[in-house]
Formats: sequence, C-alpha cells, structure tokens
Amino acid sequence: MKISQVSVIDISGLIKKSGDLTIPSQIGQACRECGFFYIVGHGVDEKLQQRLEQLSRQFFAQDLETKLKIRMASGGKAWRGYFPVGGELTSGKPDLKEGIYFGAQLGEDHPLVQAGTPMHGSNLFPDNIPLFCETVLEYMEAMTQLGHTLMAGIALSLGLEESYFADRYTSDPLTLFRIFNYPASNDRDRWGVGEHTDYGVLTILKQDDSGGLQVKSKSGWIAAPPIPNSFVCNIGDMLDRMTGGLYRSTPHRVLNVSGGDRLSFPFFFDPNFDVEVKPIELDHVVVDDQLQRWDQASVHDFRGTYGDYVLSKVSKVFPELRRSVL
Repeated sequence: MKISQVSVIDISGLIKKSGDLTIPSQIGQACRECGFFYIVGHGVDEKLQQRLEQLSRQFFAQDLETKLKIRMASGGKAWRGYFPVGGELTSGKPDLKEGIYFGAQLGEDHPLVQAGTPMHGSNLFPDNIPLFCETVLEYMEAMTQLGHTLMAGIALSLGLEESYFADRYTSDPLTLFRIFNYPASNDRDRWGVGEHTDYGVLTILKQDDSGGLQVKSKSGWIAAPPIPNSFVCNIGDMLDRMTGGLYRSTPHRVLNVSGGDRLSFPFFFDPNFDVEVKPIELDHVVVDDQLQRWDQASVHDFRGTYGDYVLSKVSKVFPELRRSVL
C-alpha cells in the first residue's frame, strides 16, 4: 500500500470567510483528481471529538444484549439505532463492522415525521451512558455547520456563487451520522466494508488512529491514513451527477488489520430529501463511468428526488428493514 496521495487542505480561511480563493481552488483540484481530501484548520472542538470517541468505545465494549436495547428495528421509519456485526451489507456481502445510525433529531410534531417520511424522526440513545446523547447531537451540529461551509467552498471551486448549493439543495440538508466499530481481525479477505461510493454530496469522516481506509485512485488502491485533528472528506454520487462526472464519487473500502478495534465516524451532508437533483450547467462533457463503477449503475441516468435515490440504496444495505421503511 502506497503512502497517501490524498491532498491535505487548510480550510481556516474558509471558516473565517477571508475570501482566499486558493482554498476553493485546492478543493476543486482534489475533487477532480481524487474525489477525496483531508481538511485541517476546521475549528471543530478537539475535546468534543475526544469525548465522542471515548463514549463510543464505552458503548461498543458492552455485551450484545445491552447494545441491542437500541436496535434499528426499534427505530422504525426513522432508520436509527444499533446493528450488530454482519447486520449491514455492501454489494450483498455482510460487512465486518457494527454501528449506530443517527440523523437530525426531529420530534413527533415535525411535519415530515407526521407525514411518515422515511429516514426522519428521533434518535435512539443508550440510557446507561451519561452525555452520549448530548455529545452526539453537539457533534452533529458542528458537522452540519462545517458541511455548509465546505459546500460553499465547493460552489466557489466550480465558479458558482457561494450560496449555490444552499439555495437549491441543502437549505434543509439530510444529515446522517454513523458511528462504526470494526472489530479486530486477522482475515485479510474479510472487508470491514467493501468497495462502495457514498450517496449524497459530501461525507466528512473522523477516523481513529487505527488506519485501514483505502481509496481507489487512477494508479490503484491507496491508503488514507489518520492525520491528527483532521477530517477526511469525499464527494458522493449526487455531486458526481450534478457536475456531470467532473467531480467523481470515488470508491473506497476499509480493511482493519490494526490488531485492535477501529472506530470510524462518517457524517453525511446530503441534499434535502424531497429535492430533485439536476445537473449544473457547466462547460464540459458528461463523463459516463457506468462500466467502471463498482455497481455498474450510472448516476447520470438517475431521475428523481434525493429521497428516491437514497432509499433505493439503503434498502439494499438493510434488506430486512426495507418493508418498515418503504
């Protein structure tokens, strides 16, 4: 495995709204060449991150029966809660990981919840771990703000007005957060999660110091090892579709051979659930990569709302929950 070739971008000027256009330029180059980039200078509280990691380890260290008290089946249409090792599929194969699904915390009186909209509702939190709920919600709020900032930078990188995505797609983003635990394994043929792309526009990943993330580059698979106080960002299928393949949703996978458990915290900043995703008017030819994609499905052929797209994808990840959600 080669040393990482993924760019590291200091976005402190973007956070401060300094008007420094070299940052969007760097983001654009990374999106065109790799689809992945690290960010530093993001301003997210390190103590909050440490608390999240500590509480997550505490949760996963419990016995299975205790963890299953917040099982996903109890989350219903909101699609929230815990799943055990092997409970999530990638390309039909069970992943070697367990995890908890979270989303925006919505009460029963929220219009989308009252309408029975899938993937909207309240979260399930363990009642035996103090501060877990507060920490997760505080972290999600920080990631949501960071997502808006990064999408402004991505808009500028495309020569668009800063508010392009917020005005059209992410005024009320579908924010999905996962905490994954990849158990220690010596089996190099058993993937923590197999090759896949993400569904939405932007993923912001916090990873622990175990390593194991691999990104598919033009020259083959490369490592994206942990860098202290950084996040790994990657673009998803909908940004690929919007940009006509100029910004590519890049396949990635995880193999945990660290000898210990690996924690991963992906935050998905996605379009509004009911918005129709359309191509941006850009001066370049659409790149049809259907034959090269991991699932042989072209994101450019898709028509419909983001909700249509994401439901078609996640129902394959958890087939046993499909009936309760769709």
